[in-house]
This record gives sequence, structure tokens and C-alpha cells, in this order.
Amino acid sequence: QVQLVESGGGLVQPGGSLRRACEASGTIFSINRMGWYRQAPGKQRELVAYISSGDRQNYADSVKGRFTISRDNAKNTVYLQMNSLKPEDTAEYYCYANIKSPGNYYAVDYWGKGTLVTVSS
Repeated sequence: QVQLVESGGGLVQPGGSLRRACEASGTIFSINRMGWYRQAPGKQRELVAYISSGDRQNYADSVKGRFTISRDNAKNTVYLQMNSLKPEDTAEYYCYANIKSPGNYYAVDYWGKGTLVTVSS
């Protein structure tokens, strides 16, 4: 069994910062890509950022220069530092990880439960 537990999030004023964390736990052999998606009310879920096992990063154009993704492989944790937040960043944020468990041939995508980030004055 594998689960992703998220922390951080909440209410922040425009221009403010938040740091999200997501820890994977359970029967883990290796973790490939980790990342974050978000879904705003009435919109489709969109990729925010991902980071490969080799630390290669990719960002949505809307967050480039403001958000930074990182990971701590020793802790099986991915982080999302969000700076210069805008009201349009308001959304439910979900972490995910592509994880291979011992004895399994294929890696599987796992998801966190999501946490609301609200950017408002």
C-alpha cells in the first residue's frame, strides 16, 4: 500500500507565498516522477509542475518564475514553493507520484487527496 500525504496550503494574500509538501509512504521500491496538479472551480485539472527522479523540472507557463518544485529522495517528499501568488492561482492542489513497489513490474500513479489554496485579500 502506498499513500501520499499533503501538507501546507490555506489562505494567503495576493503577492504572498506558500510552501506545499507531499510525502509518499508505504511499500516503495522507487519513485519516478513527482509533481503537482491543480483544479480551479469550473475548470479542468492542469499540470502545475513535475520533477523527474533526476531532478529535471517542468513548469506550466502560468507559474514559471514564481513556483519552484523540489524533492528530497531520502524523505520520499516533493515540495512546491509558491511565490508571488495571484488570485488566479486559487485552486485545489493535488500531488502525485509515479511509484514502483517491490514485486510489481510496472510503476503506478498515486495521488494525494488535495488541498485548497485560496489567494484573496
